Amino acid sequence: MSSALLLALLGITLTAPRVRGLTCQSGTLHAVRNVSDLPLQWTASQDQCEDGWGCLDVLILTKNGPLVDVVVIKGCVRGRADHEAHITQHRAGPGLSITSYTRVCREDLCNSLSNSLPLWTPSQPTVLGSVRCPVCLSAEDCPSAAEMTCPAESSHCYSGVLLFKVGNRPIRLRVRGCMSQAGCNLLNGTQEIGPISVQETCDSTDFLTCHRGNTLQISRNLIQEPTDWSTSGEEPCNPGEMCQETLLLIDVGLRSVLMGSKGCIKARTQDSRAISIHSGPPGVFVASYVRFCSSNWCNSAASSSVLLNSLPRPAPPAPGDLECPTCLSVFGSCKPEIVRCPKGTSRCYKGHFALRGGGLSSPLNIQGCVAQPSLLNRIRNIGVFSVIENRDGQDDVNEPILQGGAAPAPYLP
Repeated sequence: MSSALLLALLGITLTAPRVRGLTCQSGTLHAVRNVSDLPLQWTASQDQCEDGWGCLDVLILTKNGPLVDVVVIKGCVRGRADHEAHITQHRAGPGLSITSYTRVCREDLCNSLSNSLPLWTPSQPTVLGSVRCPVCLSAEDCPSAAEMTCPAESSHCYSGVLLFKVGNRPIRLRVRGCMSQAGCNLLNGTQEIGPISVQETCDSTDFLTCHRGNTLQISRNLIQEPTDWSTSGEEPCNPGEMCQETLLLIDVGLRSVLMGSKGCIKARTQDSRAISIHSGPPGVFVASYVRFCSSNWCNSAASSSVLLNSLPRPAPPAPGDLECPTCLSVFGSCKPEIVRCPKGTSRCYKGHFALRGGGLSSPLNIQGCVAQPSLLNRIRNIGVFSVIENRDGQDDVNEPILQGGAAPAPYLP
């Protein structure tokens, strides 16, 4: 009898040991320092990689007169062949210069670069010319950058933005300085540094940085009490994108839902700010706040008061004769309560919204008292949200559509 058969008869199962991935140094550093501070040193944490992944080391130095921008990225990397340390000079000085170091390896903690020595060269005396340029290296805008006299070989001033992206770790760098040629070509055509994608633009409206984050709140008094809408995340936008913030409020009396999104969106309009009442009062109340803007971190509303402060505050209407099932739920079924409807409503509403966009995807079940049969009046877009309203199980897909969040209700100031 074979050993495998014997083990099977005894009810014993052997499993192959799980293959352990590499342990790699891990961390990200982005800092602007004085050139006199070079060479720099750093320490890193450790990360357990998935099986088959390698260890990555990336160092990028951007020198600009007395300043140097240091980018260090260490961690696990997938789908990259091993290669020994590779040094590339993407742009040589005098003036602005960019040099990179990359390495991929497959031994525990082999991505052990801990200083900038591989890319460090002592500064040489520079013959100055007559051209003067603003000098800036910053993650933020620097419109009042100090001017410096350029090296003799530099005859043009550069002004642009670099965006380094690896996974979900984007790094934005505003650059102004001296160049030996005109145009927007600081990178000499470089689009990748190891696994890092690199983009360059000299259009001041490109590569905005926006606040990023979502909120979904369910409570009884969201139409009365402002709640926090601040976010700790930020997002570098791609070329042709702008910042957005969208807030949608739904209230049925017994319950309220507040859904919000901040981030980047493909530019589709001029800078704008709008508050719309889509339904009510009286009865089921639906309102929204939408802002599109094109400056860094401009989507900065910190609370739902940006919407609530502009809503009407009529006296509570007297109860009428109509009674309706009322409920509001997210991601689940509705369990309605029978309520006496306010005067001015004439029918019971039952339907749901299918909402997507801005990092949110949610079905909303709604029942309550209304004056009109539709809550959104065929609107399909509210800011970054795409919304489809289904009433009593009937889809509105064949009805005329109002795009862009336009509403027949008046905008409020």
